[in-house]
Amino acid sequence: MSEVTFTQRGMWVTEQLVEVGTAYHMPLLVHLRGELDADALLAACAAVVERHPALGGVVAEADTGLRLVPGAEVPVRRAHAEGEEALAAAVREEILRRFDLETGPLARFTLFETGPGLHTLLFVAHHLVFDGQSKDILVRDLAAFHNGEPPPPLAAVDHGGAERDRVTALLPEAREFWKLRWQDPGETVMLGRALRSRHAGEGRMLHFTADPSVDGLTRFETLLSALHVLLAGYGNERVTTAVDLSTRPPEAADHVGLFVNELPVSSAPSPDESFLAFGARLRAGLREVYRFRQVPLSAAMPRLRPHAALVPVSVSYRTRRDADPVFTGLDASVEWTVFNHAVRGALHLQCVDGRDGLTVSLRHDPEVVPDARKAADDLRLLLERATQTPDIPIKKLLNETLEKRWVPSPP
Repeated sequence: MSEVTFTQRGMWVTEQLVEVGTAYHMPLLVHLRGELDADALLAACAAVVERHPALGGVVAEADTGLRLVPGAEVPVRRAHAEGEEALAAAVREEILRRFDLETGPLARFTLFETGPGLHTLLFVAHHLVFDGQSKDILVRDLAAFHNGEPPPPLAAVDHGGAERDRVTALLPEAREFWKLRWQDPGETVMLGRALRSRHAGEGRMLHFTADPSVDGLTRFETLLSALHVLLAGYGNERVTTAVDLSTRPPEAADHVGLFVNELPVSSAPSPDESFLAFGARLRAGLREVYRFRQVPLSAAMPRLRPHAALVPVSVSYRTRRDADPVFTGLDASVEWTVFNHAVRGALHLQCVDGRDGLTVSLRHDPEVVPDARKAADDLRLLLERATQTPDIPIKKLLNETLEKRWVPSPP
């Protein structure tokens, strides 16, 4: 089919060398109420797979390197799960079911009948062929096929080849950039515990909502600034988190696939500067990193070890302001952040900035971060206070937010 992207290559290698469990499983749920034509919906699922060949692909070794080639047929099946408990158990079982990376398929659809006029469609894909924005594309196209309004055909694009050219052009400058900035953060202190990057493991998830609106900063920049300030308050002189950045080019706007690159963002909050001033500094640092968002850190730093988690704490952030797609004749709702029962590293914040505000899903390893609820409450309160008074000095912000007074680390 086509050459793999740098991120696909890195993820495939990680899967060979590191135990990641279900950390790369990406599920979503579509709940449907009404008189559903199940055969028509399953036909729409098949049409989506035909429209997006990446869903039916696997990564294979070839003489020219790793390539995305056709794999086993993507299953589209029906099942029964009467009642909420039965549905939850069946969904969990499907999400936990491992993918065969050699033969595929790397995606699957299951339509559960849960009661009279009630159905739930579960889709699960491996991250190798799917990303956060792909969720929007898949559900949109699925609704279009179901409604008898098929979208126009997509142009075939060799995403891996096109990306290789972009990365090759940026690579010399990116190497110089990261040579001066990247250092393994080692331990990250959180609530008295020293966290280190570790392989993916079984996780837990909790949620909170926020409205991080500060003039001069985007909502993402406000959230990330608050997270860095909180980690400084926990005792980290230098804070490093990983952020997932989109690498999706314009020609891939309507394509399902993997267009994400994880890069580190570091800072050193000063106790006397205001939250807004620190946010402006962090924003400037982000803008520098954005120049090289197409270049994987492993390409710029070739000795970087394969990892499921670059650093202990990471963030993914997605904006979706559109209403959920309409399935004609049905009352439909979509769960966009279904838990895959795993976490990369110690703590991962998966954020969806939607029409009703910002939802943060805090995914954590309970063995490493048993007091994640406290961390979530601290972040929520700090974010709320900083949003209300962005000119507040960081030391005062932390002393008002944390139960224990903040004592900055000595220089």
